[in-house]
Amino acid sequence: MAGDTAPVTSPLIGSYTYAEFLGCALGFYPIMALSHLRHRGEPTQRVPGQWMRRFGRVTSRLTPVWQFSVDGEPPEDILRRGYVVIANHESTADPFLLSFLPWDMRWVAKEEIFKLPLLGGLMRFCGDIPLKRGSRESVERMIAECEKTLRAGLPVMIFPEGTRSPDGNMLPFKNGAFDLAIAAQVPVLPVALAGTRNCRPKGSKWFGQARAHARVLEPIATEGLGPADLESLKQRARESIERALPGVREHVGQPAARRPANPAAEHAQL
Repeated sequence: MAGDTAPVTSPLIGSYTYAEFLGCALGFYPIMALSHLRHRGEPTQRVPGQWMRRFGRVTSRLTPVWQFSVDGEPPEDILRRGYVVIANHESTADPFLLSFLPWDMRWVAKEEIFKLPLLGGLMRFCGDIPLKRGSRESVERMIAECEKTLRAGLPVMIFPEGTRSPDGNMLPFKNGAFDLAIAAQVPVLPVALAGTRNCRPKGSKWFGQARAHARVLEPIATEGLGPADLESLKQRARESIERALPGVREHVGQPAARRPANPAAEHAQL
């Protein structure tokens, strides 16, 4: 399986990584609180979000065991137009890697993260969008907030698997990101990433030494699509990431992930 040979950091380096993350969070907290107060009510929350991505980049660069990089050509109009950005989901380190993408986004994240000490406050201040799983009311609020953001010309970031992959293989995609893109008539922008599973494996409280890389892929237009096109759009987006992943994994020195014979059945057992 992909990434199983990644070395684990020493307790000394791991402790430093926790300490520098805490120090960065405490340093950014008052700045982001002020930015939140100044820009509350704005539909894009662009400036508070920029501070959160700066936090992600700073703390990643100060972590001696992580090496992050991105490539690919973003669409020319992404700085002024809404896109639904999607990526495969390997690790809690994914948002740190994706903070290096050269455009602003609002992120959809599970509600539990917003309740965490310190990090939850940063998430609230930066204007990211909470989602409570299984709550129709929460889903409706999330969709309304995403649509408002897209209309104002800012991309929205969603992990369509809905949870992290335990082994590097992509889980089945959920419908939400693609429903949103069709309803808003904005393009889907896939991003393929690899290596973050070794940075912070699912279920681990420790860190791994790893290189991780994200590749921006070709956008997929939705103009003229309707609800009947949902499955084909979802499949096109998934196939785009699947085709790119071997090259992204090779970029970070990873072997190809094992492909399950029946991904949907395997996901149902998780």
